Amino acid sequence: PPTPQSMFWDVHGNGFTMQKQMEQLYSEPLGKFLADRYVQGTCPLCGYEDARGDQCDACGKLLNPTELVNPRCVASGATPVIRTTEHLYIDLPRLTAPLEEWIAKASVDGFWTNNSITTTQSWLKMGLLPRCITRDLKWGVQVPLKGWEHKVFYVWFDAPIGYISITAAYAGEDWKQWWQPEPEMDVKLVQFMGKDNIPFHTVIFPATLIASGKPWLRLHHISTTEYLNYEEGKFSKSRGTGVFGDAAKDTGIPVSVFRFYLLANRPEAADSIFKWDDLAAKNNNELLANLGNFINRATTFCKTKYDGVVPECLGLSGPLEAKLEEDLNEILRQYHACLEAVSIKAGLIHAMSLSRLGNVYLQEGAPWKTIKSDPSAAATCVAVALNLVRLLAVVFEPYMGSDFSGKIFKMLGLVHSSATNGIPDSFQLTIPSGHKIGEPELLFKTISDEEVVALRARFAGTQDEAKANVTAVEAVFPADLRVGQILEVSEHPESTDRLWVLTVDLGAEKRQVVAGVREFYPTPAELIGRKVVIVCNLKPVKLKNVDSQGMMLAASKKEDFGLLQAPEQAHPGARVFAGELCNAGEESGGVGFTYPTLELKEFQKLSLTIGAGLVGMFKKTNPLNVDGAPVTAEGVSEGAKIK
Repeated sequence: PPTPQSMFWDVHGNGFTMQKQMEQLYSEPLGKFLADRYVQGTCPLCGYEDARGDQCDACGKLLNPTELVNPRCVASGATPVIRTTEHLYIDLPRLTAPLEEWIAKASVDGFWTNNSITTTQSWLKMGLLPRCITRDLKWGVQVPLKGWEHKVFYVWFDAPIGYISITAAYAGEDWKQWWQPEPEMDVKLVQFMGKDNIPFHTVIFPATLIASGKPWLRLHHISTTEYLNYEEGKFSKSRGTGVFGDAAKDTGIPVSVFRFYLLANRPEAADSIFKWDDLAAKNNNELLANLGNFINRATTFCKTKYDGVVPECLGLSGPLEAKLEEDLNEILRQYHACLEAVSIKAGLIHAMSLSRLGNVYLQEGAPWKTIKSDPSAAATCVAVALNLVRLLAVVFEPYMGSDFSGKIFKMLGLVHSSATNGIPDSFQLTIPSGHKIGEPELLFKTISDEEVVALRARFAGTQDEAKANVTAVEAVFPADLRVGQILEVSEHPESTDRLWVLTVDLGAEKRQVVAGVREFYPTPAELIGRKVVIVCNLKPVKLKNVDSQGMMLAASKKEDFGLLQAPEQAHPGARVFAGELCNAGEESGGVGFTYPTLELKEFQKLSLTIGAGLVGMFKKTNPLNVDGAPVTAEGVSEGAKIK
């Protein structure tokens, strides 16, 4: 199998290596030449004071350690001295012509990103120089040439060759099908990296492959990003600034959420910034209120109304279904086009659009209404929605991982494997009627403002200090909201045009509630049996001389008005929470509740609105829910106020 040594012999045998003396930094306290990463200093080009020995992170220029101004040894802190040593070089000037010819074609055929083309062309315009491929180190891949055994290869000579050797380790003798394919085989090399590694993959590695004289597969497309910064500065593991993989797992935020946020925030054309409040907003408003809400609504409704069995479906010929199919297929076409063009952020936007269409379809189909008036339409709506849930699972898998899509498949009672997770070109009904789905579960949870404050403080500097000094502010939601089922609706003796007098079942008790909803719900039949949301810790009042022991919540926006609807499976008396916020009187462990009594004006100060997917929200980030199932509104649009 190919190795750095075998590649070297090919390049060397074809006469593309040369020997040169060079000056290198030597640490006298350590008694050895210093690897590039052990040297820092001031960049001679831009003045950045923490440039590394091989590259400046500020301006992106590749450097030799001896070019640094005021160099210092990272390990000892001492100033290294310059000593002369002999090294092997790859003769890039002699490879310029074939390299330029290849770059001119490959960069167009492979639609390289703009920063890849710009960086590569700047190297060519400056003129290629011989590039050192060996180092005076004790660790690394040993140079096989006689008399040079005490040297090792420079990492950026041997590391890209590792792409080939690791393929051989995985595929055995079949590695040639990937790296030396026959002309009729459609094999393309696509690489992803940060912009600081561009020249190693567009100049040095391709030049090495050309110099070997063998028919190696070369780069087709390179997708390179700008820098991802952190809050008001830069990520720095040594300084404990920013969240890294080893600490991210301890935040309690699922991997799928980090993946979604990082790809949605991918710095494709310009630098972007990792911000905790932005991550929370995308989690709460997009993942939870859009994607998670649709999946939960579809699976939960099937479970509660159809005993978890996919109902009989009339196909996609109905007007709502035909429009949905047309819209889904157009978005799928754009999604596939984005992935083929490696436009990752744009592809994710289209994926989220599929979920939004699902929420709109459910709202327009309203199976919770038509299940009585038009059972066939309700059954079709639910069956189509479940098939859309399956589509979302495979569409989001490249972005959020197989664990995430596997959870959705499990909820649908489907087997998740490489044979079943293909992404179709068009929307199809693949889950048959009569199929038994699994148990619905919540895929996302709210990230509160208080958690954002704590996370930002925790990862602002030295991690140990942050952990010791940061105490999260306890989040409080003071309203005692409960699920109430309307048992009776009576006339109000003094207001027959605006007020109804309701008898509401709250589980352990029944209460009388006066509600000003008669204009919008003019008959008792429209209210009896409904599961609504009641504010139970308001100070009792008299409305036109009739006692009211609570308030039924509704939402309004301009002329639109609609009640808040508790989840179908919720029991009367079940508590409605805002995200995972507690209340001021909640005992440790959630074993007891002593909500404070609120005046109406105190309750009205709470920021309660309707968010994406028509989910009730507190402070725009905490969805109203019963055991994780969302509380939604009917008859209004996003942005409506809850009152």
